[in-house]
Amino acid sequence: MESNTISEFAHLKMPLEDIVKATNNFADENIIGKGGFGTVYKGEIRFPSDWVSSEISCQRLDRRQGQGDVEFWTEISVLSNLDHDNILKIIGYCDVKNEKIIISNYYPKGSLSMHLTDTTNLTWNKRLMISRGIANAITYLHQNIRRQRKIRQNYDVIHRNINSFTVLLDSRWTPILTGFEFSIKHPVDRKNHVFRCEAIGTKGYMDPEIEKTGGVTHKSDIYALGVVLFEIMCGRKAFDPKLENDNMFLAPLAKIHFKNDTLQDIINPEL
Repeated sequence: MESNTISEFAHLKMPLEDIVKATNNFADENIIGKGGFGTVYKGEIRFPSDWVSSEISCQRLDRRQGQGDVEFWTEISVLSNLDHDNILKIIGYCDVKNEKIIISNYYPKGSLSMHLTDTTNLTWNKRLMISRGIANAITYLHQNIRRQRKIRQNYDVIHRNINSFTVLLDSRWTPILTGFEFSIKHPVDRKNHVFRCEAIGTKGYMDPEIEKTGGVTHKSDIYALGVVLFEIMCGRKAFDPKLENDNMFLAPLAKIHFKNDTLQDIINPEL
């Protein structure tokens, strides 16, 4: 990324020493997740402006995973201009000594994927609230960013990696959409354009149209949202290798039951 573009985010830059201290030198006991980008650590940091300690999440790039500068700066570029209650809030980043780290708020309940089968704590009402929150986040990305008074750029965002792993939950079960390293910012007048790109995503959530067209549109996000909504209703993950072949993937299973008017058969009866 051009240096003048990087300078736009200078106000977000944080010293490596602060991150090392916050995570106790990236101690194993502070690991809260691992993904395609790298390892995520929980930390605690005190901001000089108010001297209040805050729990943070530190996403540390692991180049062995195959990701690099493009994904790192894509996430920073996208998140730094977003402002929505259901979208990850970036606190800062660190880019020094071959370390690339994105710092954001910490969400104590982890990912939605961890709670799908929990019908006791994740009640039907909470599932509805979560569904609405995720849908609101996607609506914001696809058509409401440009309506913000603070943002004068006329663009929308295609997320490209929506799934129950990239939806985090705060202490009140509010859903927070994350995982913007593969996102595409595009002019509003190209909303229905197919953006040629590599097929990237999580097994079970990828829109079949991507293989046919060789690219993505905003409808690719809608397809993934539909899969997540079925996960929430059915109380299971989109891909479960432990199940029989016909039931392994939730999306085609849901299509079959929709055509047969038997959707009630796959909704978790405990809900």
